[in-house]
Amino acid sequence: MNQPFHRSDRPDLHPPRDVLFIAQTLRDAGFDTWTVGGAVRDALAGGQPGDWDLTTAARPRDVQRLFRRTVPVGIAHGTVGVLGKDGRLYEVTTFRRDVETDGRHARVIFADRVDDDLQRRDFTINAVAWHPVTHELRDPHGGLPDLRDGILRTVGDPAERFREDRLRVLRALRFAGRFGLRIHAATWEAARDSAPELVHLSSERVREELLKVLRQVDPPSLSLRLYEGCGALAHLYPELQACVGAADGNADVWTHLLRVVDDVPTHRTALRLAALLHDVGKAADPSDHASTGGALAHRLMKRLKFSNAEIDRAVHLVAQHSAFPASDAPEPELRRWLRRIGREYVNDLFRLRIADLRARAADDSRLAETNRLWRRVRGELSRAAPLEIGDLAIGGAELRALGIPPGPLYGEILRDLLERVTENPALNDRETLMGMIAQRVSPAAE
Repeated sequence: MNQPFHRSDRPDLHPPRDVLFIAQTLRDAGFDTWTVGGAVRDALAGGQPGDWDLTTAARPRDVQRLFRRTVPVGIAHGTVGVLGKDGRLYEVTTFRRDVETDGRHARVIFADRVDDDLQRRDFTINAVAWHPVTHELRDPHGGLPDLRDGILRTVGDPAERFREDRLRVLRALRFAGRFGLRIHAATWEAARDSAPELVHLSSERVREELLKVLRQVDPPSLSLRLYEGCGALAHLYPELQACVGAADGNADVWTHLLRVVDDVPTHRTALRLAALLHDVGKAADPSDHASTGGALAHRLMKRLKFSNAEIDRAVHLVAQHSAFPASDAPEPELRRWLRRIGREYVNDLFRLRIADLRARAADDSRLAETNRLWRRVRGELSRAAPLEIGDLAIGGAELRALGIPPGPLYGEILRDLLERVTENPALNDRETLMGMIAQRVSPAAE
């Protein structure tokens, strides 16, 4: 579609004052300047715009000359950051056009017209420019009508767009879910044809797209179902693809995973990831799915180059998500469970448990039992029950004072004390513990 530009299209998108100042300054210096990208798209869609980016005929050196406070964000790519009076950094990028691509990166050169810059963008809804001074819209590819009609399509030939950068396939799935858009038939066909090539994308880019789905799309299943439908899931996440069709009650494991991740609050991205992976082991080993799932989650996250801390947290939640004590379990048993879980994981584990039960449409009695257990756990935590060796009333200094030489015996003694105070927290007193140690080592001392 080639939508002609109408000068009567003059909406006010209400950008920050600094955006108007930057655009006016560049315009006064003779450089055509527009706002583009997500902020324009989101404002036109009736949402809250995020970062405001500008594109201009000015070269980077011109931008640096015109503004006092700049940051060379990506000079080689034409981008200069201009620090506004509000303290925010606004990216100003010279008009560009692609001249060569390899499916992962594009080589670009500077251009003189905004239409050249819009031509290289991925989807029509992202190829709309708005002038903050004149309020003019530039929409040569029909992005605004597509946005209004709920359609996602590429700028130009979809197969060519996806060959230029395969990540655009994943972006299509995310945008379709985020804005509730129907992917145009030709774009969808090209996305499916491109799915086998997604394995050549860098792990970091694949990871960031998944995280954007988990924190931007509500519910995430809108995009994740498209991952499965176009083949992206099979090629990028075989561990999750194996869950499609694997029996799990009245649904398959994949459907259950989607229901659970949808139930987790939007702002809890890391927990949404754990929810997506929590039953990933069921397809491979239904009898011991939690530990198997932990291993599969570790493999998947390692492949995507998550940090060790991120991997450890998610894997621990996956591996421990199904082993809850009974709500009427004896207090020592409850404290031993808390020792295994770790107090820093308790909140997330219960949130995951509740989402899991809701996704299974569990009866009220199971949710009530979980809530009773949660109240008891909170009680134990509020009483600061000793759960780690560091919680003991004594440590290495006291052992040295008793004449015990440093070595493996230290750990053995402290672990034994922790077990005893887990059984009876009242024993966690310095004098009591010192007496217990003295009683233990006195025969050896003799």
